[in-house]
Amino acid sequence: MSENSEYIVIKAKAQGVQVIGLTRGQDTKFHHTEKLDKGEVLIAQFTDHTSAIKIRGKATVITRHGSIETDE
Repeated sequence: MSENSEYIVIKAKAQGVQVIGLTRGQDTKFHHTEKLDKGEVLIAQFTDHTSAIKIRGKATVITRHGSIETDE
C-alpha cells in the first residue's frame, strides 16, 4: 500500500446510504460494500486495490480537495 493513499470521509444524511469500493485492473469489479445509517461516518481509503468509491444515497463526502453533497 502506498504511503500517499488518499482518504475520504462519508457522512450519511439519510438511512441506507451505500458505499461501494471498486477494484483496479483490467476489469473494474465491486469488492466491498457498506451500508450507513443516518449520521454514521465512514473513513475510506484509496489503495492499491481500490480505484474508485461509489456512493448511493444522501451523504456528505469530504476529501482534501473539498466537500460535496450527493443528491438523493
